[in-house]
Amino acid sequence: MRSGRPQRGVRGILPQVEHARLRWRRLVLPAALAVVLLAGGAGLLLRHGPVVGARAADVPVAVAPVGQPAPPLTGRTLSGAPLHLTDLRGGVVVVSVWAAWCAPCRQELPVLVAAQRAHPGVRLVGIDTRDGERQARELLTRVGGDPGSSVVDPDGALAASWHVAGVPETFVVDARGAVRAHHLGPVTGAWLDDVLTPLLRHG
Repeated sequence: MRSGRPQRGVRGILPQVEHARLRWRRLVLPAALAVVLLAGGAGLLLRHGPVVGARAADVPVAVAPVGQPAPPLTGRTLSGAPLHLTDLRGGVVVVSVWAAWCAPCRQELPVLVAAQRAHPGVRLVGIDTRDGERQARELLTRVGGDPGSSVVDPDGALAASWHVAGVPETFVVDARGAVRAHHLGPVTGAWLDDVLTPLLRHG
């Protein structure tokens, strides 16, 4: 005797299985696509250069070479002359990574220039990264900076060799050529005074 439950043959089961598969694809595929797009966007950000006006709390920063010999810094400056960081050994050097298109950099440059004037013996060297040379020269001239002290870095390779995570970013190199301080984001005159004064006093 047959029960009252309707019997499902093969033809009744297969359409339901296929329907379940379609529902699973509709749920999983959009999620997978979103993951791929997010990963691709992150990759583009990393390839296209440093973060503007970044703060230490905002950006995962590669370990800065504090306490280690300064990475190589050599190249053509905005004035066309060569510059080699090793030629400045024996004096304290402030290395600033900047760009004219970066608003926080434009605000910070007068602070750096003033600190150089306030601390005789300090040399200010720039890494002008991913920038237009004409705009960079005009900005430096306007704030009293020296185009002959900023090395051009059109593809960001030089900044990357210094483990730069954002612009502006500042490193202080002592007379022996070691990185003694690092700051991500715009520096203040007080920060520069605190770092430079003991280095100039004790070498």
